[in-house]
Amino acid sequence: MLKEISILNYLQTLQTPWLNVFFMIITTLGNGGIIWIVSALIIYFKKDKRSGSAMIIALLFCLLIVNLLIKPLVARARPFTVNTSIDLLISAPTDYSFPSGHTCASFACVFALFFNHDKLWKPAAILATLIAFSRLYLYVHYPTDVLAGVVLGLIFGYLANKILNYCEIKQNKFAQKVL
Repeated sequence: MLKEISILNYLQTLQTPWLNVFFMIITTLGNGGIIWIVSALIIYFKKDKRSGSAMIIALLFCLLIVNLLIKPLVARARPFTVNTSIDLLISAPTDYSFPSGHTCASFACVFALFFNHDKLWKPAAILATLIAFSRLYLYVHYPTDVLAGVVLGLIFGYLANKILNYCEIKQNKFAQKVL
């Protein structure tokens, strides 16, 4: 944990007024997964039902497994509670630190799009990376929180597409029996 605090402390030396504002805005986009929920709904209704569905399923995994299971189970204190000399630029999150929910939701959507062969995964990956980094820059997550969020996002994006594949196979078999 000391090594992780030293990484976060180093990032504090990079702060500038414009970067502070930029990362405060970026992190807000990830609050409650709202940017990803809205994106999933737009994609579902305007572009591709399968990609939108994969994103929604992946986000549900994040909510259920990360926020309701892992965070309370691990109960890791946030870095600003360990290093109390830090003045946060955002309101202090009140939940636990491990893993990063912002990062998990972001990368779950990126990988849901990627495994669905949707080209939107590339711009989504840029935004997801910025959101993940903002959590470190703003001193609200440890690097391992963010890394775990990326890994879990990968798993959830993959599983979401596997679930959709399974449902499509079952639907096709049912349709063949009916016809």
